[in-house]
Amino acid sequence: MAIVEVVKYNGAANVFAWKYPSEELGTWTQLIVNESQEAVLFKGGKALDVFGSGRHTLETKNIPLLNKIVNLPFGGRSPFTAEVWYVNKLFKLDIKWGTASPIQIQDPRYGVFVPVRANGMFGIQIDDSNKFLVKLVGSMPVFDEQSIIKYFRGLYVTKVKDAISSYVVKKGISLLEINAYIDELSSFMKERICPEMSDYGINLVSFFVNEISIPEEDPAVKRLKDALAKKAEMNIIGYNYQQERSFDTMESAVKNESMGAAPFMGAGMGIGMGVGVGGVMAGSMANLAGQMKFDGNDNMIECPKCHSKMVKGQRFCGSCGFDAQQEETSSTTIKIIKCAKCGADNKGAKFCMVCGKKYIPCPECGADMNEGETSCGICGHELPMKCPSCGADLPRGIKFCPECGASVVKKCPNCGVTIEGNPKFCPECGESLR
Repeated sequence: MAIVEVVKYNGAANVFAWKYPSEELGTWTQLIVNESQEAVLFKGGKALDVFGSGRHTLETKNIPLLNKIVNLPFGGRSPFTAEVWYVNKLFKLDIKWGTASPIQIQDPRYGVFVPVRANGMFGIQIDDSNKFLVKLVGSMPVFDEQSIIKYFRGLYVTKVKDAISSYVVKKGISLLEINAYIDELSSFMKERICPEMSDYGINLVSFFVNEISIPEEDPAVKRLKDALAKKAEMNIIGYNYQQERSFDTMESAVKNESMGAAPFMGAGMGIGMGVGVGGVMAGSMANLAGQMKFDGNDNMIECPKCHSKMVKGQRFCGSCGFDAQQEETSSTTIKIIKCAKCGADNKGAKFCMVCGKKYIPCPECGADMNEGETSCGICGHELPMKCPSCGADLPRGIKFCPECGASVVKKCPNCGVTIEGNPKFCPECGESLR
């Protein structure tokens, strides 16, 4: 094969690294490197000499590292084999990114899980040619924009999910309002991703979030938006949810003809709706006064919430809709919990009054559980296990975390039993696993 006389870059504009196809070089070969490029000489898989912009003759004084390996004759003409890689150091600012599937994130304000999609663009520049070629390119003949997107998709999807979750929790904002904070979120994500890409010799110049979208057809999103629309309607009209329920109760009472106070309640609703009642109101008031048999103020009590007057035995306050029966039930009913350690009865205590054990409630039935138990002994509810790598809640029985891919199955170093999740002690022999 003939010795190459001139070596120059012939790659496309979106190519970050390009390998010259021939390896037959000589000490008289001309190496042409354009502005915003660098050329790296490889021999035996090792990066040796780096050439900046300009025209370089591959004579022994220009390739000292290669000369040490090959022992080229100083001042003479000699052929040799080596690889020449060109690295494009231009700024590439329009690389698009996006989440292929929705990311499930819990809304910090309303507590519902909402599917979120995100997309945008980022810009990069190759900062360290040696590190970039050795760590990322390897033996690939061409490394272009699609290779960058493919290699870093897992990185930015994971970081985007983590960044959005951390940001909305830190700021306490709803996912429905997240698009108002896109500029701040873009800077927040850039700070998270930049160190990761720097390890591969890549400088993350910019990172922009163009859109964060929530599917309108998702059932959770529909219910949340309906609830917010209902809340806005009540705020505009000037009443709250409890008052609305009391109005519904009064309307049901009016429709029930067997209730003696129905004419009065119907009249009251008429007043609230702006309907004139005239003499019907006066007659209803007289009938109600006769039925209730007022004796001064002995039959009247004060609403605990708005301090308006209400009749003894009346369930809902006519001013604010406060449910007196619910308040009475919640204040007098305290569930008795048996201590899982000593069996003592405890009422509303965080620690057992006999043995001092901390109360660990079952999320399903509220029964006390011992530390390290994987299921409730009362209702049989199985607790989720924690991923030992990322801490995500996982259903029992799986072997790998769907969030980070880490194995969640390990063995006890003492007895060898297989252990799921991340417990502090082995459930068989009690050996510490930390």
